[in-house]
Amino acid sequence: MTIKGCFATLIFYYLSLMKKVSILVPESSVMQAIADPQYLFSAVNQFLAVSGKAPLFKVELVGEKKEVKLNDGMFSVHTDRQLKDVKKTDLVFIPSLFGDMQSAISKNKKMIPWINEQYKKGAEVASLCVGAFLLASTGLLNGKKCSTHWGFQNEFREMFPEVEVIDGSIITEEHRIYSSGGANSYWALLLHLVEKYTDRATAILASKYFAIDIDRDSQSAFAMFRGQKNHADADIKKAQAYIEKNNQEKISVDELADMVSVGRRSFERRFKKATNNTVLEYVHRVKIEAAKKSFETSRKNINEVMYDVGYTDTKAFRTMFKKITGLTPIEYRNKYNKQAMIA
Repeated sequence: MTIKGCFATLIFYYLSLMKKVSILVPESSVMQAIADPQYLFSAVNQFLAVSGKAPLFKVELVGEKKEVKLNDGMFSVHTDRQLKDVKKTDLVFIPSLFGDMQSAISKNKKMIPWINEQYKKGAEVASLCVGAFLLASTGLLNGKKCSTHWGFQNEFREMFPEVEVIDGSIITEEHRIYSSGGANSYWALLLHLVEKYTDRATAILASKYFAIDIDRDSQSAFAMFRGQKNHADADIKKAQAYIEKNNQEKISVDELADMVSVGRRSFERRFKKATNNTVLEYVHRVKIEAAKKSFETSRKNINEVMYDVGYTDTKAFRTMFKKITGLTPIEYRNKYNKQAMIA
């Protein structure tokens, strides 16, 4: 074999080892959620090259059209390849969508069979933030767990009741399907996949280069509880309003059921169905949300805030606060209260 032939064979060998990464460019998608994975995996190739290793990823932007305009035409993305030209890939990224989710899914319905086809051929599929809506539309998540932005979890549950949404989760992984939490939480998933395809050292290097925390597993500290009121059960809405107005009081299930003249068991069943929380879970979430706001805006100490929201047991308050937010009361106050940081 000639030198030229040997070189060609070597190139083919390296190309065959490379992982094909297809970053979808849907209509109504978020520009950053397209650019970030493209930037990260391209940077990892550079890290590998500097260390004397061959680049591992072949990164391509893939769309239905050659050009996709985003954000009312403010951005224009030129795809590397179109859906019809990609016969097989190894990893598919579905970026975050923007605006009305039903409309966004409708605009990108031609991507759904392509995603399914790639998955059947062995590809892994990862959604970033509310890209989970498009992923769920494929049916691949049916009967599986999923993460998405904490602010869209209720809407997601209504649209895809056959999918189990994990509250506060940063990353879920099941049968070659990945999903991530809200906004910049998707960086945790990107780093997780870098580590899976390369090694821990490369993932740590990437986390340092991009100044991103590695191994963060919850978005609970960022979540704001607004109450699940997108339902038509007037009695339950009345009970919710009472809980929120009287968050400083001890509230029992029997008290609430009597207030709306509904039997306890029926009330608890209807409450869970309407809000996706048990009555006691809802009470605690309302109280902890009030405590969070107090920590963010006042200089009250832990005990003062605890009493303000109706807790009398310090251990119980701390345990519930950490369960819901992922942080201790002191950690939360120090993280979000500028006055506390200055003091």
